[in-house]
Amino acid sequence: MSSAASLAAADIEAIERATLDAVAPQRVEALEDEAWLLPMDPGTVGRARSAVPLRHEAPTAPAQLIERIEERYCSGGLPVHLRIAELPCFDALAAALAGRGYIDGKPTLTQVGSARAMRALSHGEPAELDAAPDEGWTGVFLGPGFDPVDGACRVQALGRARHNLFASVREGGATLAAGAVSFGHGWAGVHGMRTEQSARGRGLAGRVLAALAQAALERGYERVFLQVEAGNEPALALYRRAGFRTAWNYRYWQAGALR
Repeated sequence: MSSAASLAAADIEAIERATLDAVAPQRVEALEDEAWLLPMDPGTVGRARSAVPLRHEAPTAPAQLIERIEERYCSGGLPVHLRIAELPCFDALAAALAGRGYIDGKPTLTQVGSARAMRALSHGEPAELDAAPDEGWTGVFLGPGFDPVDGACRVQALGRARHNLFASVREGGATLAAGAVSFGHGWAGVHGMRTEQSARGRGLAGRVLAALAQAALERGYERVFLQVEAGNEPALALYRRAGFRTAWNYRYWQAGALR
């Protein structure tokens, strides 16, 4: 499988809509004429609070677009964040943001893959699946090595989505690895992959991915997407083994220093 994936415009929009369905912001507004979604949420989950274009096309008037986005977020009492693909069509928008004092950071990859290839990654027993995050699943996000405030926000965001399923690898009554899968807009999405620090290197994340892939296949979803931070080498290596490849890169933008 090649290192880069080319997607149709309809698939780009589908993935962005599916992403917001999975992280369930408190509300989502839209700039219909510009084909942008504006998720509104006070939490820490970047995808749930950052304005995002549904098309990889250059806006006709970047400065005016930024002003409209700022007006929407400020009227809701929320800070302004944007999530923009690193593509030439957005160069003018990025320059306009920088000119207004915005700072970019957190480079992230949107990757796509096959549920069948993901299912074949692990030969161990797949993780167990639940319709809602339980105490053990939540505990993985709040354990050592993770920001507890951010972890709580992620659990809340994924847990309030309507169609997510939650995978757990349990041993001796303890949950050691966790993940979630979403379904919609023709895509399954992988979210919230976490492994307890003391249990890393044992293939547990592969068992989580296998369970998520099996759930996708049973529901008729072959195509899968995920987002992963560009510097997360262990996760990138795992997803390469599962057959994922990068469709596009993006960065978050906000006024002042990024968290």
